[in-house]
Amino acid sequence: MANYYPPVGFHFKVEVLGITPKADDVRFTEVSGLSVELGTEEVAEGGENRFIQKYPTRSKYPELVLKRGLLLKSEVLTWVRQCIEDYDIQPKNIDIKLLNEAHEPLLTWHLVNAYPTKWAVSDFNASNNAVVIESLQFFYQYFTLDQA
Repeated sequence: MANYYPPVGFHFKVEVLGITPKADDVRFTEVSGLSVELGTEEVAEGGENRFIQKYPTRSKYPELVLKRGLLLKSEVLTWVRQCIEDYDIQPKNIDIKLLNEAHEPLLTWHLVNAYPTKWAVSDFNASNNAVVIESLQFFYQYFTLDQA
């Protein structure tokens, strides 16, 4: 019987659907914000003061944050700037694919109706020897998860 090894978290790619990416547009160093939380509403129990009832309300999704080395010519960055600077917000779906050793998707997160809410670069510091990191932040409505 073969031993199971969990997949590595450093082999992934990010695709913004509807944008024809350049080769480096799918490469990011960090993805965060892939989680879901069930919201609850607290209701005091009538006549029973020792506890409260908690009822489920709706799911909450945090904003997606993508980080990578600064790209000078990026189709994704063109879309981000168009949304943020020109207020021409065109939501797009984003796929985040966790890859196996053969570069095939193991899991795919489909983020629905995402649009950028923030773009930032890392601080410049003459005493550090570091690359410039750009950070892209996106709102999205929800995600679905597909297994290969």
